[in-house]
Amino acid sequence: MKSLNNKILRVKIGACIFFTLTPNTQYKYTSHTFTCCHRFPAFNTSFFLPSFFLYCTIAGDPLNSRLTQVIIRFGSLSKMGLDGPTGNEGVRRRGCSCTKDDFLPEESFKSWGNYVQALQQTPRRFMDRVFTRSLDSTELHEIKARSQHEMKKTLSWWDLIWFGIGAVIGAGIFVLTGLQAREVSGPAVVISYVVSGISAMLSVFCYTEFAVEIPVAGGSFAYLRVELGDFMAFIAAGNILLEYVIGGAAVARSWTSYFATLCNHKPEDFRIIVHSMSEDYGHLDPIAVVVVCVICVLAVLSTKGSSRFNYIASIIHVIVILFIIIAGFSKADAKNYSDFMPFGIRGVFKSSAVLFFAYVGFDAVSTMAEETKNPARDIPIGLVGSMVITTAAYCLLAVALCLMQPFREINADAPFSVAFEAVGMSWAKYIVAAGALKGMTTVLLVSAVGQARYLTHIARTHMMPPWLAQVHPKTGTPINATVVMLSATAIIAFFTELDILANLLSISTLFIFMLVALALLVRRYYVSGETTTANRNKLVACIVLILASSIATAAYWGLSDNDDWIAYVITMPIWFLATLALHVAVPRARNPKLWGVPLVPWLPSASIAINIFLLGSIDGASFARFGIWTVVLLLYYFFFGLHASYDTAKEAAENKMGDGLKKVEEGVKVSSEAQ
Repeated sequence: MKSLNNKILRVKIGACIFFTLTPNTQYKYTSHTFTCCHRFPAFNTSFFLPSFFLYCTIAGDPLNSRLTQVIIRFGSLSKMGLDGPTGNEGVRRRGCSCTKDDFLPEESFKSWGNYVQALQQTPRRFMDRVFTRSLDSTELHEIKARSQHEMKKTLSWWDLIWFGIGAVIGAGIFVLTGLQAREVSGPAVVISYVVSGISAMLSVFCYTEFAVEIPVAGGSFAYLRVELGDFMAFIAAGNILLEYVIGGAAVARSWTSYFATLCNHKPEDFRIIVHSMSEDYGHLDPIAVVVVCVICVLAVLSTKGSSRFNYIASIIHVIVILFIIIAGFSKADAKNYSDFMPFGIRGVFKSSAVLFFAYVGFDAVSTMAEETKNPARDIPIGLVGSMVITTAAYCLLAVALCLMQPFREINADAPFSVAFEAVGMSWAKYIVAAGALKGMTTVLLVSAVGQARYLTHIARTHMMPPWLAQVHPKTGTPINATVVMLSATAIIAFFTELDILANLLSISTLFIFMLVALALLVRRYYVSGETTTANRNKLVACIVLILASSIATAAYWGLSDNDDWIAYVITMPIWFLATLALHVAVPRARNPKLWGVPLVPWLPSASIAINIFLLGSIDGASFARFGIWTVVLLLYYFFFGLHASYDTAKEAAENKMGDGLKKVEEGVKVSSEAQ
């Protein structure tokens, strides 16, 4: 008993220290009133609530009876407005209010007993959810309604094109081009961009059909939930969020590099070197954190305001890109192209996998479908148009860079700025650096807008805390999700080097794009309740063969050190025959209503094969990091996400049944009155 009292005392002392550091907000806890405030509500809820629940648990207090309210209120204690009777009913919630139910409202988390019982049912619940597929109508209406307020429809196809350009053209072209050309592919880096561009364009087609048919903020998470089920959608969701966080962090660190060039300094002059830490994580970047914070403010104000800023910044960026291309070709030396492919075809494909990072971001456009005035027309134009412009710009920029300088002399940190300095145009490096900063700023902004909408839709399904799904009634933007995602981006940007981020990002992105292409095949050839068992089995067999042959090709490419093509003579025909069988032997179960991918199943199947092949070109260390992240996702899913989504689905089904019975009763009543 004495030991327990000591534990309670230590927790209370810790709580007092915490409240002292964050004064002026009231947390009311039955017999105790704590005062604590911070200018950032997310800070309080993230750090106070877990400590508070721990206090209740150690003290032996049941949360449901003891925790009456948590009120986060900006301002002084005299303005709390807590007059009235004590208890939930008499208290006015003012300002930004949060309760436990904002984070874990589901039945499984009402008490420790409920949670233990839910964990015991994990296998049964998993089998129930793993094959459960959502419906288009569910994503469009029921799930969207959980945000309480709708997002404003303010975007046109013109806005989407500039969002796409702003989302994609950034750190990849201005940083990775130099590194890949010098060390991996040589002047043939332009072919690497073509290969990556083809893969990205195939993925764009798949995204476009889904975005037109299911115009919601969830993007690929919503598409996979409809076609591949909850579990696969959650795994994809985790990688989508990882993609955005890592991509934003990489761009933020690159922003520092070009800012240093603009100031005639080296990037390390603006970073804090911690020698006691690993070299990959010990170059701390405070400027990157500041940039992310500024972007966060812009992203939460309004989508239309973000669009205007992005539009102006992207125009300036395009002008700078045109200047680089024209000035670069004016200083071109054909001799620099004499050794075009010094590292062979293997170097070209290895670069293609890494340079896919340069195309990351276009999927953010699909998350804006919910805010688009005419999705059926605007999304295809916005996505495809921005990708065509981006691919052409990348190829021309890569050619210009390698024609200005021998590839072995290209600078890895700021290749274009140093290249202009080498050809006697030192003044041009300032234009290049300023343009690069503009481009990376727009990438960060569009990324911030996209990732918040992904997280919002995931939280609507209760796989993440529903507090993250809230949309602000005035701005029409998901402020909570934006702040949380950009906080994670700032932390990663502060510590981690660009090369680690680029490889891990490429794995996550290629994996998601492969799943979206797979989901499109399922959508076209399978409709639950309509497709026969025989046709379903044929579809499964064809997809398994497509995946197996693609994985075998990628594995052989990644593991073998020679250029022996004998294995490809076996694997590639299997892919071709499996796709042909799908086209001939399996009848289509559904055709798109508004806009569809052409040449199905060939284009989605090719997208699967190319994405998997590029995965085979990435180093093993990056796959190890990807594996660790996947384990973290699985732990979260089996301990929290599974039970939250199970309870939510069960409650929704019960509500539907109750509504149906109510309508039947009303019908019987009307009928009896008529008689």
